[in-house]
Amino acid sequence: MSNIQDRVIDLYPSRVDDNPAILKRKDPVIYTNDLAEGPLDAEQMNFYQKNGYLFFERFFSEEEVRELRNELKRLWDTNQDSDAKEVIREPESREIRSIFAVHRNSEIYKRLSQNQRLTNMVKQILGSEVYIHQSRINYKKGFTGKEFYWHSDFETWHVEDGMPHMRALSCSIQLEDNYHFNGPLMVIPGSHQYFISCVGKTPENHYQQSLRRQEYGVPDQDNLTWLVKKHGISALTGPAGSVVLFDCNLMHGSNGNITPLPRSNVFFVYNSVENKLVEPFSGQKPRPEFIASRER
Repeated sequence: MSNIQDRVIDLYPSRVDDNPAILKRKDPVIYTNDLAEGPLDAEQMNFYQKNGYLFFERFFSEEEVRELRNELKRLWDTNQDSDAKEVIREPESREIRSIFAVHRNSEIYKRLSQNQRLTNMVKQILGSEVYIHQSRINYKKGFTGKEFYWHSDFETWHVEDGMPHMRALSCSIQLEDNYHFNGPLMVIPGSHQYFISCVGKTPENHYQQSLRRQEYGVPDQDNLTWLVKKHGISALTGPAGSVVLFDCNLMHGSNGNITPLPRSNVFFVYNSVENKLVEPFSGQKPRPEFIASRER
């Protein structure tokens, strides 16, 4: 294990004990001292501080969404028979579930990840320059799109990637209309203030299975129930072109889609350049670059 890892204290131990635990967050949520320094106003920053997310309806125009959706379809069509490691299939079929590293493999999504309207808000919240830790498309086709169970992204990024602090956030861009009934993103507002330590030693190369269906790093039902009773659940619905920014530790998930209406989103995960990845806290080798970039 590297010398730098020896100097990094594990503030959020997980998958090391036989029983789950819930810990108070030890990191800030907002890293900017001057809340007015950026495109977000004080009300929006305070909402993010309290709830762990912001929702922007119709952030992108219909013309912009049309271009993004055309690229979504192109990637779907060209990857039907692909064995590329970036292409993740549904757990019970060969249907595409996700495509990773789209900011590297698509010029359109690369430009989108660098959109200053997005990145200026991200940098305001994280208080620094940022880089893409992870990018992906999550397809959820009509009738067949499967659920994404409740989880905190940070728990996995911490344990399996070596992200030391909660100084990252996700940007989810809705490329289809998201309704209450077609599997929209659901969040537990305020849950980002707590870290749920999970049980079970992480298997080697866990990502090969977890990207299809996660079994390790999944919160226990008792602590999930406590979070929901305390904070409730919000379904973030809205028209195509809407955007959600949410804290890396916010508990979230989505139901399966048994309607005819697709629900596909593109995700960019922005990490602070001051939150450099160290050796994974699981003690195992880092996940591949297409899942967790270690280069800024």
